[in-house]
Amino acid sequence: MDAMENKVKRIGVLTSGGDAPGMNCAIRAVARTAAAMGIECVGIKRGYHGLIAGDMSPLSPNDVNSILSRGGTMLYTARSSEFLTEEGQKRAADNCKFLGIEGIIAIGGDGTFRGALALARQGISVVGIPATIDNDIACTKYTIGFDTACNTALDCVDKLRDTMKSHERCSVIEVMGHRAGYLAIHVGIAAGATAVVIPEQELDFDRDILDRIRAARLKGRNHFLIVVAEGAGSANEIGERIGQAVGVDTRVTILGHVQRGGSPLTRDRVIASSMGYEAVRVLAEGRTNRIVCYDGCKCFDMDIEEALSMSKGLDEETLQLVATIS
Repeated sequence: MDAMENKVKRIGVLTSGGDAPGMNCAIRAVARTAAAMGIECVGIKRGYHGLIAGDMSPLSPNDVNSILSRGGTMLYTARSSEFLTEEGQKRAADNCKFLGIEGIIAIGGDGTFRGALALARQGISVVGIPATIDNDIACTKYTIGFDTACNTALDCVDKLRDTMKSHERCSVIEVMGHRAGYLAIHVGIAAGATAVVIPEQELDFDRDILDRIRAARLKGRNHFLIVVAEGAGSANEIGERIGQAVGVDTRVTILGHVQRGGSPLTRDRVIASSMGYEAVRVLAEGRTNRIVCYDGCKCFDMDIEEALSMSKGLDEETLQLVATIS
């Protein structure tokens, strides 16, 4: 597609909400694809706050030369209480119109997409790219940052296992995930956890934790690993209850925001690049109010309102896998 065929001449790109490894890869792909298509690209700093404040500047291929391996987001991210108001949304849209920005590519999670939808209702073309370590966006099988976050958490768990074995302890490790258990499940499977606690399943403490620890002890194991998703309850309380119930030395580790950082791994770099490329193509073709999704093989796009109406749950096969091999 050459520049004469493009339906837009200038687009903006922003990141919003929590940062995720691979966001920079998506920004790079947006800037380079836009340039290849003869479309001007503007980088908007600090998300919707920057859009309201006019905190933006041209984003050329040279500006994104060395960001593939960098974690976080070169455009920064911030939450904006003003953008939650209709007046703030109108100010953001007016800035777009004044500066000739015909389309916005918003990289982030569910809240980012709801912000994009608000812009769309003000007459601005929008495309969302899913980037969150929680992997909880229903319309896509994968969100940018998930694999890197899993591997970061797994590396921490593997190191903790060394000391856990040495002292014959039970280690309760809390991972991120907001209100979703995808990160906890994948880390739990990969680490060989004794039990995994997630928000999607109501916890029966005796059955889901104590019985598993006792069964592991009867099989000759002298150390135990419990992975807890942050939205499933307090890891500290779970650790205290385990110590009181079975008398094993129990230590709690909350991994926290270390899971958001680090250089993105191959999968995140490739999928983020593909999504950034696809997002520009969607705008160039004159389509709007879309979210770029990934079906496990390739990218596609879907209506943003339809996407936001969907819900995502863990499949029974994965849950059964955890229950069987823990």
